[in-house]
Amino acid sequence: MAAGIMTEDDVTGAGKRPLPHPLALAYFAVFASLLIVVASVALFGRASDGDPVVRLDLAMVRHAPKPVVQAPASIPDTNLIGAAPSPSAPDQPPAPPPADIATPSVPAMPAKITQPVYAGRALVADPALIEQTDNGPLPRIADDGRTPMSAYAPPVPKDARPRIAIVVSGLGISAKATAEAITSLPPGVTLAFAPYADDVQRWVSQARSLGHEVLLEVPMEPYDFPDSDPGPHTLRASAGESANIDKLSWSLTRITGYAGITNLLGGRFLANDEALEPVMVYLARRGLLFFDSGSTTRSAAPSVAHQVNAPYVQSVTTIDTIQTGMEIDRRLSELESRARLAGSAAGTGFIYPVTIDRVNAWAKGLQGRGFVLVPASAIVAAGK
Repeated sequence: MAAGIMTEDDVTGAGKRPLPHPLALAYFAVFASLLIVVASVALFGRASDGDPVVRLDLAMVRHAPKPVVQAPASIPDTNLIGAAPSPSAPDQPPAPPPADIATPSVPAMPAKITQPVYAGRALVADPALIEQTDNGPLPRIADDGRTPMSAYAPPVPKDARPRIAIVVSGLGISAKATAEAITSLPPGVTLAFAPYADDVQRWVSQARSLGHEVLLEVPMEPYDFPDSDPGPHTLRASAGESANIDKLSWSLTRITGYAGITNLLGGRFLANDEALEPVMVYLARRGLLFFDSGSTTRSAAPSVAHQVNAPYVQSVTTIDTIQTGMEIDRRLSELESRARLAGSAAGTGFIYPVTIDRVNAWAKGLQGRGFVLVPASAIVAAGK
């Protein structure tokens, strides 16, 4: 028969072929099971899908740099004011310091001051200058006539050369920037601290131990309030005297060791003489100076301070409105010209890194140019 044509014998022979080997059947079963599992996962997903998964890049772990831990700053062994009760949370509360930034590691002291407290040789608290309140220590004039302004001011040698005061504000919010300002700026620079951080007293005491005069920043209403909101204890132009004095007293009890206050924002409040006058009177009766940062050209502070005979200093320029080294140098040069003409002048800046860098460079040659760097309180004394 021709090849390829199947006969009946061929068909009968095909039905009599031997069965597959058992091992082959086992392999086939396993392969089929795997296909079923893969198909099920593809259709329905794994039972663990959605559970948290942690993946480690082993190469990164092996080569990651070791964390750098900064040693605590060297601070004289002294007691400090304990942290006052926290205020109502500001709109944007200060962020905690990074792990590699050392905050001043100093012990807190009891809320009630019973004896003078020093940071190094600098006085930071004196019971004779304190009225104890439920909120904390409130500054006052001592029975012997000493004022906080004079008691907490660094000594200034007698010098006939023109005097220049620089107030750098914004301390107490960023731990890194605060530490840099305190340790690197010349002692003659006055440092202003915001009142909201719980550990601000520790920074103040460190600043005092290194020779800086300290001012307290009091939040005041700006023109664009509430778009710019300095916090829940802001002095308001439309608030009554009692409400503003209560808020002012809250700020004044956050720390001790400061010679006076300065405004935190405050354009609208400072322009309102009716709102400002009772605040100036209150500060004067407690022996504190008022430093006007010059943030508004419409400030009523000079005339009000004159009327109530309050210790007062006004900044004639903000040195870092434009944050470039060249512009800051130009503003500092203008400040020298103002001091040469008037005998003294004050300027203000913020704790920008470029500000700290240029003030440091400027201060190194200041005496050679015929000037002396002094705390803000020395400008008040010079003006009397």
